[in-house]
Amino acid sequence: MRALLIGREPTGDLGFQYVTEEPWDAVVIGSLTPGQLLRFRNEQVLQALAEGKSVYLYTPGLPQAKNRALAASLASAQRELKNWGVLFTDGGRKRLVTAEEARLLKRSGQRPGPGAVLTPLAKEIMEGTE
Repeated sequence: MRALLIGREPTGDLGFQYVTEEPWDAVVIGSLTPGQLLRFRNEQVLQALAEGKSVYLYTPGLPQAKNRALAASLASAQRELKNWGVLFTDGGRKRLVTAEEARLLKRSGQRPGPGAVLTPLAKEIMEGTE
């Protein structure tokens, strides 16, 4: 599956081929600086969310802060991204498979990777009941 990469490439394997030009099936945010996270408005990410494409944020690429006030603001910005539908992943073996991804996998005759967690609709799609 092809994904637009924003920031640094994740050190964990998320199962995507990273591209810089369309077409892409998903967006992966590999890293953000504190300033980028606090005022996040990446047009390609917003467009992907508007189109219903999956957007993943690689959590080891998130900024950390020892200052309590800044840490609280960064946490608030992360909650906003989650509210938008951005999926957070640490690159572990358990990767969330959405309905859109399940349709793409099924069309190409593939199955989700080992340890994948499917949304209820994705499970129905893979079982052929949707």
